[in-house]
Amino acid sequence: MEEIEGIRLNKYLSGMGVCSRREADRMMAEGRIRIDGETVGPGARIFLGQQVELDGNVLQTKDAEPGRVLLLCNKPMGIVCTTDRREKDNIIDFIHYPERIYPIGRLDKDSHGLILLTNVGYLHNEITRAAGGHEKEYLVRVDRRITADFVRRMSSGVYLSELSCMTAPAKVKKLSERTFSIVLTQGKNRQIRRMCRECSYGVVDLERIRVMHFTLEGLSEGEFRAATEEEWKLLDAKIGRA
Repeated sequence: MEEIEGIRLNKYLSGMGVCSRREADRMMAEGRIRIDGETVGPGARIFLGQQVELDGNVLQTKDAEPGRVLLLCNKPMGIVCTTDRREKDNIIDFIHYPERIYPIGRLDKDSHGLILLTNVGYLHNEITRAAGGHEKEYLVRVDRRITADFVRRMSSGVYLSELSCMTAPAKVKKLSERTFSIVLTQGKNRQIRRMCRECSYGVVDLERIRVMHFTLEGLSEGEFRAATEEEWKLLDAKIGRA
């Protein structure tokens, strides 16, 4: 019967653990909630297959396969990619998504940009394993002028003395006197910062702008959204689950 008549939006949001019914009514009165792109007020109802947004963040997308969650978040600096709620700046509390999710890979506290989060167990291994060769792209600003030798060393691989290993070749492009882009297919702990340090450079700013075909397009800092149906299809194809 609820599928025909829908359910009150405040009841729906409360049931998902987003907020209380009273808080939901207040947020609707403030114009912060939309259904299928339309701002709704107190008393609104939601029907099966509709898309709900809170402050521009998608809570439920009508294109999503039931049960599967994949979020793209533009993480600010200072937020820690951990599910440990004892960390006061953990990304789970920051996003406050109504379902249990966890980050795919990591983006250190001092860096910002794209981080993916999911409730699908196999996605973490499929996306982060080096053997998959999945690309991750970063914009990096360093503390001194970038030379041709620096680009060559970063591109060909750098020996990381702290980890006793050599990094894989990477795609590096100088963008300005102190800024470059780098595309990695591996994800060692604080890899870019360590690589720069081995080359006697310090990282001033590090932003991840792409993971595979997922980008920051349309996401302001601190915002998140659900992956679209087309993004899901492309991902499934790339990891062999289409």
